[in-house]
Amino acid sequence: MPRVHEGKLDASNRRFAVIVARFNSLVTGKLLDGALDCLRRHGCPEDHVEVAWVPGSFELPLAASKLATTGRFDAVLCLGAIIRSETPHFDFVANETARGIARVSLDSGVPVTFGVVTTDDVEQAISRAGLRSGNRGWDAAMNAIEMADLIAGLKQA
Repeated sequence: MPRVHEGKLDASNRRFAVIVARFNSLVTGKLLDGALDCLRRHGCPEDHVEVAWVPGSFELPLAASKLATTGRFDAVLCLGAIIRSETPHFDFVANETARGIARVSLDSGVPVTFGVVTTDDVEQAISRAGLRSGNRGWDAAMNAIEMADLIAGLKQA
């Protein structure tokens, strides 16, 4: 029988950084609410969470890198909303944001979760921020809790 490793959904002894893009704050504020609610409901004390605001989603990876390398956090959550418009700007921002967040996680060894909604319109973004399709901020927090516990367990294995 193989040895199985899984993270538990217990945030009581973990510290989290949450980075939120200010651009599209109607959406990102709801993502933040969802993430903080999730962390709280899974036992994370309020004083174990730090929130940093950045101008837009493109700036998430740099802030994530700075926070991940401090050694203060078990996981970093990145929350943003990138909504398509008439120019290819959406594609550049979405691609580089995703690539940057993934790179920070791999380079730092700290779980960095992707709570960035990428949608065709504002209605879809609002829906993914809690209106109809769940809350991607909550999902990013769940992933962060599980991955923080898993990584901690793998270090001891």
